[in-house]
Amino acid sequence: QVQLVESGGGLVQAGGSLRLSCAASGRTFSSYAMGWFRQAPGKEREFVAATSWSGGSTYYADSVKGRFTISRDNAKNTVYLQMNSLKPEDTAVYYCAAAVSPMGSSWYMAYDYWGQGTQVTVSS
Repeated sequence: QVQLVESGGGLVQAGGSLRLSCAASGRTFSSYAMGWFRQAPGKEREFVAATSWSGGSTYYADSVKGRFTISRDNAKNTVYLQMNSLKPEDTAVYYCAAAVSPMGSSWYMAYDYWGQGTQVTVSS
């Protein structure tokens, strides 16, 4: 079992930055691929970014490429999402997810564990 707890969300003006953190329990964190997804009101959950177990491979949605960076610290059992140049359309609840498979995926069904989410609101 893996428990995931997100933090770092909040209210920010357009053009600003936030860093989300996701702390994981369990001694096998380093073997999991990790991903970030988001869901805006009235919309389906969408892929944002993912990283392989080592952090050596990363994947991004086109909508965030060049603005967001996913990283992980396996010694701290934590994955991060650095979000720069935020836009109002980035407003959503952001979820952290862990996959038993060691490689990252943009497919939400590939993930086995999910956090409760953290709200990100970008004002114009």
